[in-house]
Amino acid sequence: MPDHCEEPTSDEQRLLALQIKLDEAIAILAGARDFAKPAKLSRVYDTARRVMLLPGGCAAIEERAQTMEEAGVFLGSDWANPQILIPSLTTYALQSTSADTVVVEALSQLRLLAVALGNYAHRQISAQQAHHYLTQALAINLSMLFTPPSEAQREKQGRLAQLPRNLLQYLAQRIGYEHIIDTLIEEIWRILQQRPIQVDMVRQMVTQIAICQLNPEIDLGTSGQGANRLVSSLYGPTQACHEDPGVEVYLQRLQVMDTPALQYEATGFARAMHDTGLVSPYHAVLLRYLLEHGDHLLSEALGLSATGRDCLLCYRQLVGSLIETAVHPATAQAIYGLALLLERGILYQAPVAPAMWRQLGLKLTESARQRLLLTFGDAVSAEARLLEGVLCMLGLPLGVGQGNNPTCQSARALSMWAYNDPDYLLQMVVWAARDDEIIIHFEGQPISSRLSGSGVASEIPMDLDPVSLLVVTHLDRIYAEMGRRCIGREGDPHRWVNPEFHGWWAGRGFSINVDVATGELNELDSFLRLFYACYHPLYNGNQPLIHPQPAGIAVTDSAARFIGWHAITILRVSIAPNEEMRVYFFNPNNDSGQDWGDGVQVSTAGNAERFGESSLPFEQFVSRLYIFHYDPLERGELALVNTEELERVKGYIFRSWGSDRIPEGTLQAAAEGGAQTRQS
Repeated sequence: MPDHCEEPTSDEQRLLALQIKLDEAIAILAGARDFAKPAKLSRVYDTARRVMLLPGGCAAIEERAQTMEEAGVFLGSDWANPQILIPSLTTYALQSTSADTVVVEALSQLRLLAVALGNYAHRQISAQQAHHYLTQALAINLSMLFTPPSEAQREKQGRLAQLPRNLLQYLAQRIGYEHIIDTLIEEIWRILQQRPIQVDMVRQMVTQIAICQLNPEIDLGTSGQGANRLVSSLYGPTQACHEDPGVEVYLQRLQVMDTPALQYEATGFARAMHDTGLVSPYHAVLLRYLLEHGDHLLSEALGLSATGRDCLLCYRQLVGSLIETAVHPATAQAIYGLALLLERGILYQAPVAPAMWRQLGLKLTESARQRLLLTFGDAVSAEARLLEGVLCMLGLPLGVGQGNNPTCQSARALSMWAYNDPDYLLQMVVWAARDDEIIIHFEGQPISSRLSGSGVASEIPMDLDPVSLLVVTHLDRIYAEMGRRCIGREGDPHRWVNPEFHGWWAGRGFSINVDVATGELNELDSFLRLFYACYHPLYNGNQPLIHPQPAGIAVTDSAARFIGWHAITILRVSIAPNEEMRVYFFNPNNDSGQDWGDGVQVSTAGNAERFGESSLPFEQFVSRLYIFHYDPLERGELALVNTEELERVKGYIFRSWGSDRIPEGTLQAAAEGGAQTRQS
């Protein structure tokens, strides 16, 4: 065979040959008309993918970034507008099973790298903005940067799993690790302020910071100074374990300490735990050791106030059993859940302590045991892992997350029960784990999760906390079945489903501002005035919200475009320190600090939020609200909200999710209202 027909043998030769093919594909795409470009994209994507899998491939793409964008590789997609891209979504794109999605995300980030380094003057995003975006994306995906693909990732993505790692390593080299670490630290603290139950990803990120600090080949410069509190909280919170000696050595050190030394250790661990929300494996060793050394030291190690101490003393035997069963180095987060559970004082509720004793002796079905072991490993028993999840959910009811699943309704229900009705939550756990079935009544008729059809989630959710892992699948089926039983009724099924599903405290009164049949906005003024009358302290007689209430919001992206309907819980309405009336709510979507566009930036800290709460100014919140519940027996007259305030709220709606839902008769008024609001 002639030499010129032979396949290139070295990576350099292969890369050179592929670059020629890529340039040809880009030229063909550039020459095609817009309507014909989609048919030409597959060749560009396929060749670019093969290029980026080779050494030097990412550099070759960076050189062609401007040419590729101008040819139309992002035409008609979200990536065509880099100024609205969200760094936190890069993880899902880079881990997608769709090769095209992975490739487009990689092309976009290399395009932004060219912009950040001043090699591409982009019309929509500045070099500074591009640099900030990339440092955030790198920080969020740091685990992929430092670790090879897992078996699951290889099974899911095949050889494609190496492409994101090639990309991230190249970006890190070009931008510099010092920028990544500082952004990563900020991101970790932002997440920890929300006190999520699931902290495995945070722990991995802290571990990567520690690895960077110890790696002589990585020059951090002056960055990473704020990392010590995070790293020490996991690997050396106290003097006796500051050099991370290992749990066995640490136990030996505890055994020769006197009482003042043990108290010093206990205080140090408690301070680190409550400061960060992270718990060190060494803390578990200490707590188990202190079971035999008096309640005072145990209380110190948990960092309890007078309320928590009293609860500990009243239920000393139960707390001791919970520690013996649930607290191990592999389940150290159970300590934080236990401490906050005691601080809440919920053991004083008559059913809760007996229910916790029942949980300690619970026998799991084989399927429940296998799911827990498959998801969390076998470092401890499935029973201990589930008990850790129970303690964390009862201690952190606003830390529940739905994972990467469309199960916001079920996650909201678990949070609401843990917050408002803990013994009912414990009953749900028993039914799911012991019986592999949950039965909830809907309008007097039982609905079995075992006999119901499929739920909203197309697959069994796995990226959840231990309690959600077992319970959500059942709740998802039941919620969907309740919806199916409402087929044929006029209006939105949430009217009937939410009170039956969540609990008696969910108001039977129901208001929606969207016509279900047409999707158009409907009776908007009445909807807004009713919400003010029910929830705004200045219009409802200063009556605080007694029970958390389910509600639905229209989620928008950072460009204020409609994304979808989402379930949240309204927790309270009160005046923030800056004298601004705000709505505080629970959002089950794992990370509540979101930009919903048009200046609507959800806050999770800095405005008197409690751990796990999100908040918005009242006007901005109601502008994204589309359904809410209320008690019809307490309802008064519609609030006499001044016209100027109502127009501001409607302006937010008309400029975002309601822009294409305005009935024809009100189009002109909406346009005028939106314009007036922008001017004001």
